[in-house]
Amino acid sequence: MLAKMFGGGGAGGFDPQEIAKAAGLPSDPAAMAMMMQQVQAMFSAQSEGPVNWQMAHEQARRVAASDSDPSVTALQRRSVDEALKLAEMWLDPVTDFPSTGQLGRAWSRAEWVEATMTTWRRLTEPVATSIAKALSDVISEQLPEEMKSMMGMGGPASMLQNVGGAMFGMQLGQAVGALSKDVVGSTDIGVPLADGRMALLPANVAAFGAGLDIPEQEVQLFLAVREAAHVRLFTHIPWLTGHLLGSIERYARGIHIDMGKIEEAARDIDPTNPESLQGALSQGVFMPERTPEQDAALVRLETTLALVEGWVDEVTAAAAANLPSAGALREMVRRRRATGGPAEHAFSALVGLELRPRRLRDAAALWALLLEERGPDGRDALWQHPDLLPTAEDLDDPAGFTERRRLIESSDADVDAALQRLLAGGFEQDADAPADGSPTGQDPASSGAEDGGTPTAEPGDDPEAGDGPGPDGTRAD
Repeated sequence: MLAKMFGGGGAGGFDPQEIAKAAGLPSDPAAMAMMMQQVQAMFSAQSEGPVNWQMAHEQARRVAASDSDPSVTALQRRSVDEALKLAEMWLDPVTDFPSTGQLGRAWSRAEWVEATMTTWRRLTEPVATSIAKALSDVISEQLPEEMKSMMGMGGPASMLQNVGGAMFGMQLGQAVGALSKDVVGSTDIGVPLADGRMALLPANVAAFGAGLDIPEQEVQLFLAVREAAHVRLFTHIPWLTGHLLGSIERYARGIHIDMGKIEEAARDIDPTNPESLQGALSQGVFMPERTPEQDAALVRLETTLALVEGWVDEVTAAAAANLPSAGALREMVRRRRATGGPAEHAFSALVGLELRPRRLRDAAALWALLLEERGPDGRDALWQHPDLLPTAEDLDDPAGFTERRRLIESSDADVDAALQRLLAGGFEQDADAPADGSPTGQDPASSGAEDGGTPTAEPGDDPEAGDGPGPDGTRAD
């Protein structure tokens, strides 16, 4: 139509296909329709908050089903339940935390997505809120007043809420969907994603053990022990989940947007390839640079996650000591952490968190040392309050933890004793007492004559001579 209107086809005529090609638009009508559908969905999608959770859910299900996602059979469900029950029995002698008494669950990838989306929302919403606000503020400042008026009463903030919510929803869905292909349970990233439920994904457990000269039953049992250990810790330490989420919220408060990074990413997106947008989003192009305050919050978060993983690593090794392949499987899990598997990358793309494998190994060494010094009860007692947990300094020097803690405890004991003495009035009595130890309120240089005591002689007086003259007529003095 445009070609006919503007005389296209001849020399010097208007050819809209050439203009579309120069603009980078796809010539394939189907590809063009798909691209426009994605753009339309981002602009028209309504979201009540900073993330379009419906789009995130749909994208996660779509990515999870992109490869084969077979339904869990009755035999697999029974096998997983038995493995988790046996894992609970093995954990009883090696930890002070009792069994949770839960039934084991076997999930497909789609079921894992359904079970974990609520927790993903809790984990990412603080970050998404800060990103949406920062992005809206930056765009609003840069837009001319004429364009702001053209956008209507809602202005750029209303439009960006829809677009930003859809983009972050796509990013979250992409990450969660990719993660569903890699995780073997509900606690792989060190956070209880399924509200404390114990579960294994049989398809991913089989993929985990593929290529290993280890029976699949042993692989499943070892991973079941790790899953049960995670769930025990988070079930019996109720403050731990809130502590982790609170660290993420403290990190999210300082988010700002680097527009240069977004512009650079936009130049690399190929509009003819709809997957290029998803690829850019999965790399976390909207994640900002961190501030010193955020770095401090992430250090605390990484330390806590390392302590969780280190404790689980040690407890699992002790519980599964009778498994012939326990040592090899333990090292495989550690290497998986060291190489930064999809779980760590997905979490990093969402909240900017990178787990440092060195911290996990140091934490495992610290828990092993505490087991030797204090036994299982004393080791596990450190989880009762966040102030009791080891710090990053303790992970750097596990051998010095006990001595440092002894100094802190002795200092606290001195403070408590001083407080008790203050409340009992001991300091007031000390303040009233004279320095030479004489009775309170009495002049040491005077006598107690007023209350019936014997007068004290003045300097030079002879108490036996009295005031009269001596035998030779002279005074004694």
